[in-house]
Amino acid sequence: MRVLILGGTGDAAELAAKVATIQGLEVITSLAGRTREPSVPLGDLRVGGFGGVAGLASYLRVMQIDLLIDATHPFATQISFNAADAATEVGVPRLMLIRPPWEKVSGDRWIEVDSVKAAATALQNQAQRVFLTVGRQELAAFAHLEKIWFLMRMIDPPGDDALVPLGMVLCDRGPFTLKNERQILIHNNIDTIVSKNSGGDATKPKIIAARELGIKVVMVNRPAIPPGEQVSNVDAALAWLLSSARQKSDIRQCI
Repeated sequence: MRVLILGGTGDAAELAAKVATIQGLEVITSLAGRTREPSVPLGDLRVGGFGGVAGLASYLRVMQIDLLIDATHPFATQISFNAADAATEVGVPRLMLIRPPWEKVSGDRWIEVDSVKAAATALQNQAQRVFLTVGRQELAAFAHLEKIWFLMRMIDPPGDDALVPLGMVLCDRGPFTLKNERQILIHNNIDTIVSKNSGGDATKPKIIAARELGIKVVMVNRPAIPPGEQVSNVDAALAWLLSSARQKSDIRQCI
């Protein structure tokens, strides 16, 4: 039985590693290909886009995919909507594995906005030195803020023709430690962090460090996701997968 995982997150890699050890299940992880040297999960791997809903539906048919798990980044909404439509068209059971967002707690100085563009607007006349952690594809939204210095952290450096704000690029990959994040904020005299509400533990230490140091966080809220069954952790996704596999197996035996 063949399982397609739409990946790109630590949860997707962890799930693929567990599925790969189960006899009778073949796992394929699909990555968008935006990271130059991605962490390679266990099982089969494909890299690159599908070509919209039609392309993904065709892939599901040609590869005879039995189950689809969308474990993409919470902000990768286009592929999630495409997956919902393609799975419905082909009749493949689909699950979304979505880690919970971070919740604001006492001591947090959050400014919540609904887009990266709104985050850039929120910085005007409110910040001088910003730790920007929204990824290299979002840098252009901040390039016009010439009075602000940015420390921009991302996995891969921006392209030569990219619009990049004034400041310094820091290429690094999580998970990050609280000690590391605290040192970065203090050493660079950061007064504001800009972050997407990705959730999870890998990048949460920067939020904790900001709380401890009294630093503002411009938090970009998550976009809407398609309807459908969802779970919040790898174990629950694995349980759904095994249950769905048993049901499909019973159906096939009855045909």
